[in-house]
Amino acid sequence: MTDTTQAEPDGTVARTTRDLTRAAVSGWLGTAMEFMDFQLYSLAAAIVFNKIFFPDVSPAIGLIAAMATYGVGYVARLAGALYFGRMGDRIGRKKVLFLTILLMGASTTLIGVLPPYSMIGILAPILLVVLRLVQGFGAGAEIAGATVMLAEYAPAKRRGLISSLVSLGTNSGTLAASGLWAVLLAVLSEDQLITWGWRLPFLLSFALMIFAVWLRRNLKESPVFEERPDVVDGVAMSRTEAAAAVADKAVEPERESVIEAGLRQRKGKAFFLALGLRFGQAGNSGLVQTFLVGYIATTLGADRSVPTDAIVYGSLLGFLTVPLVGLLGDRFGRRPVYLALTVLTVLLAFPVMFLIASGTTAGVTVGMIVGLNVGVLGLFSLESVTMAELFGARTRFTQLALAKEIGGILATAIGPVVAATLTAVTGSWWPIAAMLVGYSLITLVSVVLAPESRGRDLVRLEDAI
Repeated sequence: MTDTTQAEPDGTVARTTRDLTRAAVSGWLGTAMEFMDFQLYSLAAAIVFNKIFFPDVSPAIGLIAAMATYGVGYVARLAGALYFGRMGDRIGRKKVLFLTILLMGASTTLIGVLPPYSMIGILAPILLVVLRLVQGFGAGAEIAGATVMLAEYAPAKRRGLISSLVSLGTNSGTLAASGLWAVLLAVLSEDQLITWGWRLPFLLSFALMIFAVWLRRNLKESPVFEERPDVVDGVAMSRTEAAAAVADKAVEPERESVIEAGLRQRKGKAFFLALGLRFGQAGNSGLVQTFLVGYIATTLGADRSVPTDAIVYGSLLGFLTVPLVGLLGDRFGRRPVYLALTVLTVLLAFPVMFLIASGTTAGVTVGMIVGLNVGVLGLFSLESVTMAELFGARTRFTQLALAKEIGGILATAIGPVVAATLTAVTGSWWPIAAMLVGYSLITLVSVVLAPESRGRDLVRLEDAI
């Protein structure tokens, strides 16, 4: 690839094509690792953790307990979003992304060496929750940081396509984790899987962490962050100019805190709209990619390989869905494509769940593939770039991270537990479909209220609304 310069009319610092490629690969790999780690955990929670860490309760209660350990990671993600988001807005995106990848990789690897309940009793699930909290703390700013970095690196006219690499990363991670579990379920017996087989995917993630750490050590800082205005002696200037002025005059630039800057925003409209955009994708993801795997195997009695295989097939199709949605967003705008996908998700929720509830291999496979690509991956492709464009440069990392993680707690983390409870009480699949509709309607309302953000100058300090 020719090492040409990317120059933008909005005044951002020039970056070569090589820099853009490195940032794109880093963003894709980091989110792939995050979602592989979380999907490994969510599938393990749905398939085997109830037997390994909660063996003394009924299968239904064990599934609820396992889903709860999955959910606690999202509480830690919120703390990580606040801590690392603030750091990313203050000292830069690159340094934060290096730290988050280390935390995620180390904790995921350690989960693979945990002793089971049969060896150390109640200490086993306690240690599982601790590592899940550490994993979540690192992951709380990973996807937000990668989203911000790619959006701030990308040329304005291709921002949707390039930012969709974050979604491709999540899809790659989901595919890798689902593929590993599909292989384990196909080649190992029940006893082998519970005794030692479940550990292999967690241990294999160590190699991916090493490569990701190496890649991010050589990544340049976001050009938008370097051009973001600061104030020195009452004069507004870029961060690059401010750094030189500070070095020459031995003075400190005057910067507002994130809280002060946030209070200046227009009543937090952009934040709450971003939170609403997050609800549809996050809630649907928790139901389709996490809860339904256990529900299909435990409640519907289908072979455990059926839902995991369906996720693999859906993820493969997602490699076409995600960039296509990104391109459509660049061509027609974020709002029209968002509206089309959310309306389609609402209309398909009950038919999709009817197919899945049939319990047949064909019904489960088709339902999971459609639900994953329309209600999860398609929305995620748009969510990544739209949320970055809604926020101003001063607090973009913090606000984006908090919107993603608060939405994750309210939808993805709590959703599977609520779904497990409602399906156990009603003995039916309809609460799952109703939850899919509810999540999507929240996003639909947010899309209607949000401004069109395509092509917005990301160096501007204020939010889009």
